[in-house]
Amino acid sequence: MKIKNVLMTALLAACTIFTGCGGDNQSSDTNKPGDSAAPAASNSKIVVGLDDEYPPMGFRDEKNEITGFDVDLAKEAAKRLGREVEFKAIDWSSKEAELKSGRIDVLWNGLDITPERQENMLFGNPYMDNRQVVFVRHSDEQSSIMSEADLAGLNVGTQSASTAEEYINSNEQLKNSLGDFKTYGDFPTAFMDLENGRLDAIVCDEIVGRYSMSKNPGKFDALEVVIGPVSQFGIAFRKDDTALRNEIQRVFDEMVTDGTAAKISETWFGADLIKKSNS
Repeated sequence: MKIKNVLMTALLAACTIFTGCGGDNQSSDTNKPGDSAAPAASNSKIVVGLDDEYPPMGFRDEKNEITGFDVDLAKEAAKRLGREVEFKAIDWSSKEAELKSGRIDVLWNGLDITPERQENMLFGNPYMDNRQVVFVRHSDEQSSIMSEADLAGLNVGTQSASTAEEYINSNEQLKNSLGDFKTYGDFPTAFMDLENGRLDAIVCDEIVGRYSMSKNPGKFDALEVVIGPVSQFGIAFRKDDTALRNEIQRVFDEMVTDGTAAKISETWFGADLIKKSNS
């Protein structure tokens, strides 16, 4: 009996040392969803996928370093989360596959929220409005392009896998009316063809096109001709990654409230273009 009692005492002591024989699991079950203690995975590096030839949202500078408006927003969000961030250049036409495979965690690069994309990706709240407008070579005369219909017979270009390409491909009447419809790996190449006369017009995100204009003064004109519906930019995540989406959305909302997002916008665009509400 003494031997049995000694063994029982030793066993109880061992259980106490190891937090009650499974007490770790029981204790963790009592954590509430809002507890500040986060799982270890939340401290891992965030890999942001982007098109690194998409100024001013994300591109390489003269030192070959990735920079841009969305890059600055992502860096600030990661800093507030206390997490390292890596920017990974991807084939933009394969962006959904890159995200789904886990090679990247986030798409943060002037990505329009569309119903088709929402079927395959999880989005945060829209943070900026985006219009597709027409850009032409600079001329002292007023352009004859006053509406979408006036693109008929013209050679028109845009970036592959862009919202503009998706819209034009979905509008058979518009596409068939064009003299030619060319797509490019990036907008800078499209603007080079526009400058050299190989294109008559480009349909492009307004903010991207206006940035190209600022870098090439006197060469291009932006027309007040909106092509397709006005869209909104959003940050995209894997469909089931609500934890990361919620983390980044929380700190991004803080950036909007305290004015940090507005300052970043003013640095790149000379104006605060950040949406103030999530409606």
